[in-house]
Amino acid sequence: MIVKSVRRSLAALMLAAAALAAASCAQSPPSQAAELGAHFRTIDSNGVKLRVAEMGKGPLVILVHGFPESWYSWRHQIPALAAAGYHVVAPDMRGYGKSDKPGPVEDYDIKHLTGDLVAIVDAMGEKTATLVGHDWGAVVSWNAMLLHPDRFNGYAAMSVPYRGRNPNVRPMDATRARYGENFWYTVYFQEPGVAEKEFDAQPYEFLSRIYLLYEGQTPVEAPEITDPRRSAGGGIGWIPRMGKMKQLPPWLTQKDLDYYVSEFKESGFRGGINYYRNSNRNWEITPQLTGATVNQPVIFIAGQTDLVIAGQTAESLTAAMKPIVKDLRSVTVIPGAGHWIQQEKWQQVNGMLIDFLKDIPR
Repeated sequence: MIVKSVRRSLAALMLAAAALAAASCAQSPPSQAAELGAHFRTIDSNGVKLRVAEMGKGPLVILVHGFPESWYSWRHQIPALAAAGYHVVAPDMRGYGKSDKPGPVEDYDIKHLTGDLVAIVDAMGEKTATLVGHDWGAVVSWNAMLLHPDRFNGYAAMSVPYRGRNPNVRPMDATRARYGENFWYTVYFQEPGVAEKEFDAQPYEFLSRIYLLYEGQTPVEAPEITDPRRSAGGGIGWIPRMGKMKQLPPWLTQKDLDYYVSEFKESGFRGGINYYRNSNRNWEITPQLTGATVNQPVIFIAGQTDLVIAGQTAESLTAAMKPIVKDLRSVTVIPGAGHWIQQEKWQQVNGMLIDFLKDIPR
């Protein structure tokens, strides 16, 4: 009798534990991808694992994010493009989010990064894909169009235009000469270990400030350091040179910001900063791109107050790119928008993307 009683008690405890576990699973919040109707998967790119968010069926479209962002930067585009009949894939680029973060700086050069995009096409069982790239994702995608023209059939570029390869000077050498003793973030990024130490210690402060700095619409507090010299404030970094956030902009909810922060708390900033540390190396390993042209269909989109285009108009951007981008179908500069264009003006951007994708030859 005692044995039976013990057995019944153990069985009851096991059932109770199973019920609690089931209840816990049922109450677990869905992932951000699941909330959009997408799902995550992991693919291999020459030994590096990449997490991608995926949704829809149809021609393959790859959404390539920049710094400091993630697949989540495309949260407005993923369901819209999937509903329009496309197989949409938004990776965490290497060094970001749940993707692998290799150690050597050289593992983030342009050949590795464009190779990752080719690996995504292969993993999806396709021969070609259309690219949509923003910020550093735009830089990687411009190079993918040039280095792998048989794998990418069209490109929607955002924020960063393409003007060709200067054969005479390395990019970072030109930047150092331009800014001299003044602070400039890409120069600050060159010394391994320094910038990531600053940002890893204050991810919320860094992200909230840089998102508003490059947005240029939402008021912020005055920066703590306004002296342009590198040495000002003891040369303590970039965060105090940007204004502290007073309020969230309309396009960024607290939930959105918290997700970005949580991703960088886990991944750190080193991987993304390593992209910048390859600026000269990228130039050195791609001499064949001098004089090369982009021949696939392209559109370009930017916000009017985006610091990257520095006040240029659609007309001046068109004139600069036309000699190199041979099938430049449109250049749009959107008023009342800054750098994070696909998040700030997502409805307008989605419409332009869908219209462009309809005309890509398959």
